[in-house]
Amino acid sequence: MRTMGLDVGSKTVGVAVSDPLGWTAQGVEIIPINEAKEVFGLERLGELIQEYQVNKIVIGLPKNMNNTEGPRAEASRHYGELVTEQFDIMVDFQDERLTTVQAERMLIERADVSRNKRKKVIDKLAAVLILQNYLDRQ
Repeated sequence: MRTMGLDVGSKTVGVAVSDPLGWTAQGVEIIPINEAKEVFGLERLGELIQEYQVNKIVIGLPKNMNNTEGPRAEASRHYGELVTEQFDIMVDFQDERLTTVQAERMLIERADVSRNKRKKVIDKLAAVLILQNYLDRQ
């Protein structure tokens, strides 16, 4: 069984999964969503949960720098509730402060990826960082 990491935004959900032993995180894909229209990509998420035999989901929790939770953290918690209701799967949250910044820096400094290409992969890389941080603290 594997753990899945999610970076939930208002327009996309970055998805990563662990290896079967739970040591490393790999990026899978970016699921398009539309939070404003309450389209959450749960059908595709369910397909991925089944394909990778996921038994736990970790959702990034975008806390403020002073450790408080704002509207984005509330939206992530709401997404977690939807996932729990839909799939009856354990959901945990991982502080994700600065993971998107870290992901963008990695893409610029290490891979020299153009701004246009970064937009296409940043959420998936952020999901990898969220999941890897979670796996490392287990």
